[in-house]
Amino acid sequence: MGFNVAIDGPAGAGKSTIAKLVAKKTGFIYVDTGAMYRALAVHFIEEGLDGEDLSAIERACQSASVSIQYENGVQKVILNGEDVSALIRQEQVGNMASKSSTVPKVREKLLELQRNLADQEDVIMDGRDIGTNILPNAEVKIYLTASVSTRAKRRFDELTEKGERCDYDEIYHDIEERDYRDMNRETAPLKQAEDAILIDSSDRTISEVVSEIMNCIENRRK
Repeated sequence: MGFNVAIDGPAGAGKSTIAKLVAKKTGFIYVDTGAMYRALAVHFIEEGLDGEDLSAIERACQSASVSIQYENGVQKVILNGEDVSALIRQEQVGNMASKSSTVPKVREKLLELQRNLADQEDVIMDGRDIGTNILPNAEVKIYLTASVSTRAKRRFDELTEKGERCDYDEIYHDIEERDYRDMNRETAPLKQAEDAILIDSSDRTISEVVSEIMNCIENRRK
């Protein structure tokens, strides 16, 4: 039985960055859900499917098994027993993943695979509905947030450092809109689980947030 850590929160709160650092410190598997969607896309392509044939994609889901492993700190994405890590970043795969991820049966299949992985391994997963929907029985649940202004500033700085021209006010508005959509969608809306620990990273460093989550894990394992 695996020990599970769920980190939820709005876009730009630093969930993935924090989750990967905590996974490295604990030795847990960081479940990269995006990589899992891409692995399924590899399966659909290998089956010769058209991304528009949703019925065929639904049927093909049943014969796919996807998992994530780490070897010497390097993530490996396993599809039906084979390492497909070198394939999942191909543009063709990305296009297929974008189309297939909207199919309810694909999301159901990934939910099943994610839960199976969490049953067998110590995992840390981040997203919008991990603690409320995907891993409702996780031993540690974190709701990581930050003010809209903080998240907008982080995104603005990130894009500026890449040499991209951007507008802070536009980014701020986009984040507000995304928060509203995430929190008001019909299926698995973003919300803090009743038993989740709230961490606001607005005025805290990454290392401070990681330390707090590590303390939560250590206290729960005692």
